[in-house]
Amino acid sequence: MKVERKTEPAPISMQDAVGYSSIDCRHGTTLQDSMVLKHELLFLLLDAQGNVDPPGHCGLGLFHHDTRMLSHYVLNVAGGTPTQLSAQVIRTFSAQIDLAIDDKVFGGDAWNVANAVHVRRELLLDEQLTERVTFTNFLTAPIEFWAALSVANDFADIFEVRGWKRKERGTFYEPEVDERSLAFSYRGRDGRVIRSVVCFDVEPDDIGPDGARWRFRLEPNRPRHLEWHVIPDAPPPRDEGNRHTRRDGHQSFRRRHDAIERQYDAWRDSCTRFVSNVPDFNTALEQATIDLRALYTRVDGQAIISAGIPWYSTPFGRDSIITSMQTLGMNPRIACDTLRYLARMQGRRENPETEEQPGRIMHELRRGELARAGEIPHVPYYGTVDATPLWLMLLHETWRWTGDVALVRELLPNAERALEWMDRYGDIDGDGFIEYAKTSPNGLVNQGWKDSWDGVPFPDGTLPNPPVALVEVQGYACDAKRRMAALYHALGDHARAKVLRAQAAQLRERIIEAFWLEELGTFALALDGDKHPLPTVTSNAGHLLWCRVPDALRATKTGERLLAPDMFSGWGLRTLSAEHAVYNPMSYHDGSVWPHDNGIVALGLSLTGQKPAMLPIFNALYDAALGVRYERLPELYCGMPRTEGRRPVLYPVSCSPQAWASGAFFMLLQASTGVLPDAPGHELHIREPLLPPFLRRLVIEGMQIGGSRVSLQFTRRGKRTLANLLDVEGDPLRVRIDLF
Repeated sequence: MKVERKTEPAPISMQDAVGYSSIDCRHGTTLQDSMVLKHELLFLLLDAQGNVDPPGHCGLGLFHHDTRMLSHYVLNVAGGTPTQLSAQVIRTFSAQIDLAIDDKVFGGDAWNVANAVHVRRELLLDEQLTERVTFTNFLTAPIEFWAALSVANDFADIFEVRGWKRKERGTFYEPEVDERSLAFSYRGRDGRVIRSVVCFDVEPDDIGPDGARWRFRLEPNRPRHLEWHVIPDAPPPRDEGNRHTRRDGHQSFRRRHDAIERQYDAWRDSCTRFVSNVPDFNTALEQATIDLRALYTRVDGQAIISAGIPWYSTPFGRDSIITSMQTLGMNPRIACDTLRYLARMQGRRENPETEEQPGRIMHELRRGELARAGEIPHVPYYGTVDATPLWLMLLHETWRWTGDVALVRELLPNAERALEWMDRYGDIDGDGFIEYAKTSPNGLVNQGWKDSWDGVPFPDGTLPNPPVALVEVQGYACDAKRRMAALYHALGDHARAKVLRAQAAQLRERIIEAFWLEELGTFALALDGDKHPLPTVTSNAGHLLWCRVPDALRATKTGERLLAPDMFSGWGLRTLSAEHAVYNPMSYHDGSVWPHDNGIVALGLSLTGQKPAMLPIFNALYDAALGVRYERLPELYCGMPRTEGRRPVLYPVSCSPQAWASGAFFMLLQASTGVLPDAPGHELHIREPLLPPFLRRLVIEGMQIGGSRVSLQFTRRGKRTLANLLDVEGDPLRVRIDLF
């Protein structure tokens, strides 16, 4: 046994910290091809062999609190690089990788090699990473074998991994080594020391600062197991004589797996069940349901849905709210927790650096070194112009689904502050519209959902001068005031309700007057700082349909414009028209396709009496899901026209899973089935259901509406869809069905 001992960790240079100083996005596994595991605040991205390689690979690694806790992780074995047999994510928290080693180095025929040794890697995430490796010799004689695990840690902030350039780093320390563990330490520029520890259940024959090695005799058909644990953000050792005892008391791999499996089973049981006649669609819905549980996390003791992996595994105001809106019919718990979390984080003071303002709903919270050291403003950062009205919309919609008056009363003070923010801070120049103009040097230039630097362009690519008034944000503001009027009316404050209704009606007329462009047959993308409309044809206008802003004629024209060939790629609606010079189907926001955006527009078409027009969108997203792994819709994909290919062109760094992409099908189902809840009135209205052509039958089991659980069946016969009430459990519920 070889052990390198140190009485205390010594500082080392950044260049000597293996796995750092060469964050590399140029080659190797892309995010599209990586294996993703996620549970609570921990997530892991691996290549198909189960490795993180080369060291510092962009995107790969084990992450916790926006910090990479493992930047190099490679299993090497006797016989050379093994052949991959399969790699599969069994659950969102577990994976299995099967590898084979041929018999050349074990006395086999070099001209007729055969697979002889099977290697199975099983990985599990709960509050740590656990891996169990099983080696099985299928030769008829024993062999001398070895296995080695190489590990390193760069403690890179997620912003660095994505490309943020830093002038300085903190202090790396020499890895601490004892007989069965290896600990990495780093002191950030904020002074905090972070540690990650690798603990080995089977004592290695050799162990050093870069990993461990085992040598053993592998008997025929007698499996040999190795198991280890990676503990992120580990506390310091209790004393010098007990340095890495975190390995003590580790539960077995199977026991840990079964415990977390029970958590996910309980989640599935609490969710509405959707069963169709199409197995692939059922798989897509099941995957989305489980992905949403994986993205559901607790931050500082409070639950909220996070946005996506790898870049956005953190609370996001806008993303969390829209995901909550999408999934109220699937599980209203997401919305209730999101409302409370964001209310707790609501702005209280003016801070230009973080763009916090009283009443403003936050944009993004980060917990990594860059945030702690003040190099980025995400502590949290409030630079979003739409999260505040969206939060108000969610409060009303949650009440419509749950009838929870106590929740509304609890959050009413936050709602009042949000309404005040819209009028006082959101309207920068006093013209009645909500605008944005960043105040933080490291803040976002664009602060709507298309928040890339070039996401709000004129048709030729010219960027508008601030303050910018986005069209969809005005729709959210109008809908927020209309919805809050309904809440105040229900609570008995009729005077407040009357004022808000009048404000909403006035804003609706002003939106139509200022943003409608008759020559384009749709609404302008935005108004610039001089109140000039941006005549850019985008999907943003479709969000006005969701908010029911346009009159019937303009709603119809907008729907037709969105489904024209320059906007509808065949795989979904593009974010921007292919007829504009600025169009780029490979861009983030100027021609790509976003599933959540498509779901919002589809529901808007349904709500404005254009239900048949939403069917091509539903079909397109289902077809797109069939062309990606796990039938899991990604954050976005490229906007090239659909040709003979059987899958959309994928965007290289798209998050997957992404919360509002996972929620898109549930919003599409609401658009299709016409389910409109009224839990306070103990009523469910099903208005003109229309299943897409690929579905003949859909059963919804146990959908929660107030204190009721309702089950429904939808059957398509030709161009008509019939709806039947199967069962109501709990409180009585009136169900009204209107067919085409």
